[in-house]
Amino acid sequence: MRSLRTITTIAPKRGRNVELVLIALALAVVVLAYVNVEVAANETVPAGLLGHAGILAAIALVVHLVLRWRASYADPLILPIVTLLNGLGVVMIHRLDIAAGRDFGDGLAFKQLQWTALGVIIAMVVLVMLRDHRVLRRYTYTAGLLGIVLLLLPLLPLIGHDAYGARIWIKLGPFTFQPAEVAKLALAVFFAGYLVQTRDVLALAGRKVLGMTLPRGKDLGPLLVAWGISILVLVFETDLGTSLLLFGLFVSMLYVATERVSWIIIGLTLAAAGAFVAYQLFSHLQTRVLCWLDPFSPEGVEQCGQLGSGLMGLAAGGLLGTGLGRGRPWLTPLPETDFIFNSLGEELGLVGIMAILALYAILVERGLRSAIGLRDGFGKLLATGLAFTVALQVFVVVGGVTRVIPLTGLTLPFVAYGGSSLLANWTLVALLLRMSDHARRPEAEPDTPVPEAPTEVVRR
Repeated sequence: MRSLRTITTIAPKRGRNVELVLIALALAVVVLAYVNVEVAANETVPAGLLGHAGILAAIALVVHLVLRWRASYADPLILPIVTLLNGLGVVMIHRLDIAAGRDFGDGLAFKQLQWTALGVIIAMVVLVMLRDHRVLRRYTYTAGLLGIVLLLLPLLPLIGHDAYGARIWIKLGPFTFQPAEVAKLALAVFFAGYLVQTRDVLALAGRKVLGMTLPRGKDLGPLLVAWGISILVLVFETDLGTSLLLFGLFVSMLYVATERVSWIIIGLTLAAAGAFVAYQLFSHLQTRVLCWLDPFSPEGVEQCGQLGSGLMGLAAGGLLGTGLGRGRPWLTPLPETDFIFNSLGEELGLVGIMAILALYAILVERGLRSAIGLRDGFGKLLATGLAFTVALQVFVVVGGVTRVIPLTGLTLPFVAYGGSSLLANWTLVALLLRMSDHARRPEAEPDTPVPEAPTEVVRR
């Protein structure tokens, strides 16, 4: 008699209810911070509290419902973290609006909410239309070409726009846009598609030097091309931040694809050589290095006032901060964009900014966890690249305003004021959510019992 063996599987939890609870907690923190700012500045609860909080709540809940519909296994921590970061950024921008005498309807905070809503719409379109991230691999070289074109747009004579010493903007009528924010996503797709095709060749061993196996000379081409593009961005657009971000993104993805430390060593060597040559040729880089080394020196007092006042703001915040609405972050130039981290540090203190950095760390960790869980090489590299993009951008921004590295012109993801950054980063989040859904979704299992093979007695 044959016996039947039934295959049973335990489906992983989707986590949508956990996500909903965490979104509610994130919204509660944001609303409390908003009320705290208004009470400290105007000694009254804001009249439009319910309406302002309702806008942010609607934005988060709509994405949550789309995830229940189209990506039910998506990571439950990503959306609450992004909601909290985005909300805290809006609160700080509103606090700076109050200091500048701007009403909510005419201030930068309301514009930030509008950009957030548009970014969320784009994210939802990505989640609904892109059912499988592997489709993007078909457009590997198209994405690479798109990324290069976007990087070159600010150099065009009619639409290119200089701002704060860097030519990284395009201007169309009353609107300005930073194409490099979108270019980083397109280039991440290109790098992932290219490296998944060529990683076996790039991983081949070459000569050993000082106990380290170096790659073959003819395989250095892709790294040299990426290095050349980053140097061109630095030279012609004077954009140190984007140059560091793009080259760091490629080197990190190359290391993940090949698992060879030698690529990291070569990449750092090329970066150091390019930075040294650029320092010798361009005066604006010499100024940034001077401010990095000693912003309070007699030579740097006039040129480094922005960085110096930002550092003084962090020092004034101390361990616990002055309290929301009780500091003076407007004394630092560009407190809602380049130096919003210092604005938060002054009023939330060291404890507050460490909590914000912890949120970024968890966001990056969830992206890397999704990369580990994916079953295809392209998805693994793309998820890793997107997670590294967030990590590198946070490091470059925070490192610049705290003098760990020279100051750059990047913005803090989801927190700093800027439509370009919000649109690109919400798209990045949508891609991570889609890939985390594939990573956590169980593989198809047989629904019917599988019969055991019959046992026969064989006589000799």
